Amino acid sequence: MARLIFRLAFSILLILPFTIKAQNGVITGKVTAQGGANPVVKASVFLNNASYGTATADDGTFALRGVKPGQYDLVVSVLGFEEYTQKVQVNNNTLDLKISLTPKVMMMREVVITSNADWKKNYEQFKKEFIGNDDAARQCKVANPRILNLSYTRKTQTLEASTDEFLEVANYALGYKVKFLLADFSSNNISGIISYAGKALFEDLPGSAEQKKKWKARRDEAYYGSARHFYRSLYKDRLQQEGFEVYDLMRSPDPNRAPEWLIKKKIKQFNGFNRDSAMFWINMENMPKWYQEHLTRPNLAASAVLRKTEQDGIYVITFPHYLYVMYTKRFEKDNFKDVYRPLDMPNYEASIITLSGNFAAFDMNGTVVANAPLVEGTWSKSKLAAMLPVDYEPSDK
Repeated sequence: MARLIFRLAFSILLILPFTIKAQNGVITGKVTAQGGANPVVKASVFLNNASYGTATADDGTFALRGVKPGQYDLVVSVLGFEEYTQKVQVNNNTLDLKISLTPKVMMMREVVITSNADWKKNYEQFKKEFIGNDDAARQCKVANPRILNLSYTRKTQTLEASTDEFLEVANYALGYKVKFLLADFSSNNISGIISYAGKALFEDLPGSAEQKKKWKARRDEAYYGSARHFYRSLYKDRLQQEGFEVYDLMRSPDPNRAPEWLIKKKIKQFNGFNRDSAMFWINMENMPKWYQEHLTRPNLAASAVLRKTEQDGIYVITFPHYLYVMYTKRFEKDNFKDVYRPLDMPNYEASIITLSGNFAAFDMNGTVVANAPLVEGTWSKSKLAAMLPVDYEPSDK
């Protein structure tokens, strides 16, 4: 199976834990246009990547009720105005907001002329890499695909996408309608790196009691072993109890393997013209990227990689090389060519974290909020089809 590296960046803020006794809060407010008291009607008001959202009434007012206590990123979005974002701390009381929107200066987007066949090809690649390519992804239906701004640059082999309004996806595998404001999506076929940023709102799909029971089970399955589950377990110092083992991974690029961009270029150059040369480069592409791979034993404690910050509820993860994360409660079904597999270890799900700087920051809800790292292996398969809202709490195992 082809190597896959994945980077995810969301502008999502801290969600604080709550107890069963905690009462939920209420957010109310009024949205007006800047420079006057004119209400803004039918503006989307939601808590980013959570399941709380509504639209403003004719007088510009809104209310979000039953919000679990914590710190959120409140977003207001409507055509004709700049997107508005505000950090809000929700307690067991009512938070009243006065929000003023700035009119948006309409900029002419560069027009990219593509044939319908090219658009469909780009869209199929986008669906595979943004929504997924598994059974759950095949149960996702996009309601408005034509709002996507898609462009493909052949020279760099890069697909880019964005939206000016919500991309609406009905996920019949998990029982959510996901409304996604896609600020930026990029997939580079040479490096294998996929990255995207945006804001999302989750709404429960209607269903029978039996269907909701099945959705709950599938949501739990998506949660356990996920990156969010790992980060939550890490700051709670419950790695072993939750089924995680982490190791310091040392590895070096194979000096006998050419750079990825050169391999791709040569395969394209010789394919169909010179069979021997093409096979030489195809065989090189199939070579492992790394060699001299080694896990430092024993596995690391949370304290070895976790650091607190001055900001309450924000943590950083840091390590000198690569972090190898195993989830010991599930076996891996797929083969990742470039993910190291020690012969003396069971074939558990495994992911490799590569920092993009000296650290990655995450909140108490398990959401990366700064310096999103690269991930390989099991977590790289996680796309929108497996995405859960930040306020999701699994059933106890």
